Amino acid sequence: MSHQVGLFLFKNDLRIDDNLGLARAAAETDQLICLYCLEPKQPPSSLRAPADLSVHREVFLQQSLTALDNSLKILGQRLVVSAEPALDIIPQLITQYNIAQIYSSENVGYYENLLWQRLIKYYPLISFQRIASHTLFDRTELPFELTELPDSFSKFRKVIEPLKIKPARPQPMMLPPSPASSAAWPWISNRSAHQPLFEGGEQQGLTHLQRYFRSGLASTYKETRNGLDGMDYSTKFSPWLANGCLSARRIIQSLRDYERNMGANDSTYWIYFELLWREYYQCYAHRHGKRLFGFSGIKSRKPTTSFYPERFQKWCRGNTPYPIVNACMKQLNSTGYMSNRGRQLVASCFVHELGLDWRYGAAYMEHQLIDYDTASNWGNWQYLAGVGADPRGHRRFDLTKQTQLYDPDRAFINRWDGDRHDPALDSVDAADWPIVTFQEPL
Repeated sequence: MSHQVGLFLFKNDLRIDDNLGLARAAAETDQLICLYCLEPKQPPSSLRAPADLSVHREVFLQQSLTALDNSLKILGQRLVVSAEPALDIIPQLITQYNIAQIYSSENVGYYENLLWQRLIKYYPLISFQRIASHTLFDRTELPFELTELPDSFSKFRKVIEPLKIKPARPQPMMLPPSPASSAAWPWISNRSAHQPLFEGGEQQGLTHLQRYFRSGLASTYKETRNGLDGMDYSTKFSPWLANGCLSARRIIQSLRDYERNMGANDSTYWIYFELLWREYYQCYAHRHGKRLFGFSGIKSRKPTTSFYPERFQKWCRGNTPYPIVNACMKQLNSTGYMSNRGRQLVASCFVHELGLDWRYGAAYMEHQLIDYDTASNWGNWQYLAGVGADPRGHRRFDLTKQTQLYDPDRAFINRWDGDRHDPALDSVDAADWPIVTFQEPL
């Protein structure tokens, strides 16, 4: 039998635990290269955020990659981190090590999928395998074809809830050795002094998962989930889940253990319910491809919004006439995180109060959020902008009423200085603003 050399391309699956793709690669190869590429992400359009990653995202990613490398070393492996684009470094590795098989987890990113298809086209003699690791279900387990994805979450939930979720797979005891020589990592940045709100890495994610369910907070989650500030009102699984340091199936398994030991109620169900929402958006992104980033979304009509540079900058900086929105944006800029309720309020303000093209808001969140997830971020923005999977159309929030409901004593607004803003939203007449064109993905 021939000697098999494989390559596993990490992306948003930065873990050893419940990583089906890595497990398959380990089972089918004699030697294995574990690769992560730091290449700047191609934007979904001509729009670029201020930088590809905020300092919060950069540091969290650095920590996650370091933790992954440490885990791989224990199993006789190491992580190769490359600053070269994947389409440059992978051909070099194929030639140098005679790679016969390439593995990766499924990804909803438009350009990531384009890269994968190009590799398949360039190397027809190599076996390429993509395995679902970012979702609760493999698409073969769904009771419908992806092209027949239900057009609303409610319909999706009705057919998905009866399905049994497979248990999380334990981490392998050993991995095939790497034929690649050791090399210094091209670190993303020299921002190690920055202390993020969350620490990246698989072990940190698993520790947080255990701590959360030991705390008993899951039993009151539904009552607290709309909080705006603090660590205990929500699960805070999302940073590790988005980067793949935690698997959704591992969370479900821990949730079911908690329910057996502590009892199930509406709050524990709601954690499962929101993981199903996440599942829906993953399917939604796979189903619609580049339309996830299009101005019209999945609808046939374009929104009436536009791009006003001054309004956009004021929204980004938390300098609008809406104190609750200002507080949320200042919290985001300071920490790289914002509550789910806050995300709905700032998106509604962006589209409905400021009249801005929703894609710029989605791109800014992509730049800032530690827990950025392509499908959830862009799918939720489409939903709020009325161009996504919302049968009711526009979701416009009354910001005064929302403030009374979720920050009645203005403690959150006061903490994040939300009342400080310019008296006027616009300092120049709209006729003087430049026209901005927007190029759709190729």
